[in-house]
Amino acid sequence: MTAYGTERFVAATIDSVLAQTRTDWELIAVDNGGSDEMAAIIGRYLPDPRIILIRQENRGIRGGVTAAADAATGRYLCVLNSDDLLLPEYCERVGAMIETDPGIDAVGCDGELFYDPDDGTPPPKSYFASIGRRSVPDPSRAATLDEFLDEGVPLYIGAFRREVWDVHRGFDPATTDVEPDVALWLSAAAAGDDVRVLPDRLARMRLRPDSASRHPARADDFQERLLHSFHTVVAQQHARGGLAESRALREMRYERALRTARCSLLAGDVDAARKAARDAYRERHTLRAAAVVAALHISPDALRWVHPVKNTAQRTIERARWRISRVGGP
Repeated sequence: MTAYGTERFVAATIDSVLAQTRTDWELIAVDNGGSDEMAAIIGRYLPDPRIILIRQENRGIRGGVTAAADAATGRYLCVLNSDDLLLPEYCERVGAMIETDPGIDAVGCDGELFYDPDDGTPPPKSYFASIGRRSVPDPSRAATLDEFLDEGVPLYIGAFRREVWDVHRGFDPATTDVEPDVALWLSAAAAGDDVRVLPDRLARMRLRPDSASRHPARADDFQERLLHSFHTVVAQQHARGGLAESRALREMRYERALRTARCSLLAGDVDAARKAARDAYRERHTLRAAAVVAALHISPDALRWVHPVKNTAQRTIERARWRISRVGGP
């Protein structure tokens, strides 16, 4: 577990590890920025010999995870963010799967998503739902590279045998142009490793406003790293053709193009907005993309005004539906 700027959440994360129904785990907590408050919070748990604290200068997520992996003594390695939560049966379920067969190299799973702060807007149903996965994973067979290209990779909170982690260089600090967890899953599948995926939601991920995937200023870089992860890993492993036809890649390019169109329009660059909208339509022939293309050519000023109003109305409707669902009716 690498920790930076999550002093408000890290205790709950550690508590979720302590609550595991399987108890033969080890938690390497890396204070990845020299925060005295963070060290003090984690320090309260150090009487438990299963919890180890490492303090270092901020070396980013890759440097933090690598330091934890180097210090770990277990047979399996699992990445945990310091604001996420494990469900009590995580270690038991994942451990049982990877120990069923010594030929199984890694095990992934689904997870619940929740907003923090909770403004009443319902989050996506699950991690798999958020990435548009259509099929239910079958843990009785190994996942394939084609499956990952088409459906997306499992949640980053997965378990890897140490030797598999080492072969694929884990969260390599020298590789900064990819999303390390995505690259790791893809590398394992491309190499023919036996990767199993449980359909169960065994962890909870906190969606914060400053998360890379939600923060407008960081979303483009995040999407670029995702795309590069797919392209780089497949090229390195000499996988068979068809990458350009990957549904997951098309979906990422589609969403990126629509976001670029929106940002360009709000910045007053109508030509760039039109080009991005056409790019989105080329990736996916949806009514949404077609409507944006048409509106940008007919009345871009009206579209600029409609967008924030539409978002506000949609959030209001979603919050109302969410509250009704919680109490069972109006």
